[in-house]
Amino acid sequence: MISVEEAIARIVGAFEPLAPEQVNLALAHGRVLAEDAISRRTQPPVAVSAMDGYAVIASDVATVPANLDVVAYVVAGDTFDGTLKPGQASRIFTGAPVPDGANAIVIQENTEASADRVTVKENVDEGRYIRPAGLDFSAGDVGLKSGRLLSARDIGFAAAMNLPWLMVRRRPRIAILATGNEIVMPGADIGTGKIVSSNSLALGATITALGGDPLQLGIAPDDRETLRSMFAGAKGADLLLTSGGVSVGEHDLVRSVLGEEGMELDFWQIAMRPGKPLMFGKIGETPVIGLPGNPVSTMVCAMIFIKPAMKAMLGMDISRERLSTATLGSDLGANDERQDYLRAQLYYDDSGNAVATPFSRQDSSMMARLAEADCLVVRLPGAPALKAGHKVEIMPIGGGLVQI
Repeated sequence: MISVEEAIARIVGAFEPLAPEQVNLALAHGRVLAEDAISRRTQPPVAVSAMDGYAVIASDVATVPANLDVVAYVVAGDTFDGTLKPGQASRIFTGAPVPDGANAIVIQENTEASADRVTVKENVDEGRYIRPAGLDFSAGDVGLKSGRLLSARDIGFAAAMNLPWLMVRRRPRIAILATGNEIVMPGADIGTGKIVSSNSLALGATITALGGDPLQLGIAPDDRETLRSMFAGAKGADLLLTSGGVSVGEHDLVRSVLGEEGMELDFWQIAMRPGKPLMFGKIGETPVIGLPGNPVSTMVCAMIFIKPAMKAMLGMDISRERLSTATLGSDLGANDERQDYLRAQLYYDDSGNAVATPFSRQDSSMMARLAEADCLVVRLPGAPALKAGHKVEIMPIGGGLVQI
């Protein structure tokens, strides 16, 4: 058996960033930038007013009250072609270009206007309430860097940079094949000994949340020829995921049949719980991850191994994956030689500290517990027994790659 860390490194090392493609900005949310997004404009393009009021020459209002002639009226999107001279002011509104010659804005609350004159009642410093050209960004600036997951904020920023399209990574195409005579699709007649297939649907949802396109190949029975035929459906995929059939039982045929088809096996056991019988290899140009059949094992392995694999394909920074910490909410016994991932519920105490309480039973067939869990408590091999109140590392559960 190899360690979790080594398994992650081997899996991630097998993938390169996928080719870029051009998408309309309106369709770019949740995609990953393949090239830097460079601004095509300066914002603001000229100095503009930050407030409604009057554009003035600061030295004219050093002593107040000061009476000035109003010689212009400028709104956002308009301009004043002249130059403000001493003793003059311009009525101005938020976002409007500051007239040449003016170097400050007096807010309208500090003035009294009558016809073409204005009385300024408070002085202002030079530059007051003026947004200089390029305050936000300038043409040629790298606004968004390659490898960034595009949020709703990023879409707005790209629009402000006058970018109608972006170059993003192609979505990874992930083929999913469930295996086993006992597996039936949800909604089918369920006879004695049959199990409703949840793994393939859960994996498909995971792939979608992580920014990929799932390709459901169906359910393969424990039959060599049928397995061989259904594996062919993964041709052209960026990754093949199988569920079940990778252990050592006489009906666990996935590893055997893929071997007959020429798969180069890298490893197939990891020192972890749940998820020990995980297989990784390559058949032709297609990497293969063989996941355990137990539903919880499948989903835990998806979080730990498939997510970084997809981030590698999307050209994202794998090193950003970090565990959080929480206070243990109940006692834990000593751990054995396998890295353990315990489903747990998370709450915050009166001091705002995160408290993680593992479920008392961690059977890898119990999907209800996984659905109720907020995090996984991560325990290293050989970890000693711990009392409630100790700090532990946790892996938060929930949310895909897409963000606001």
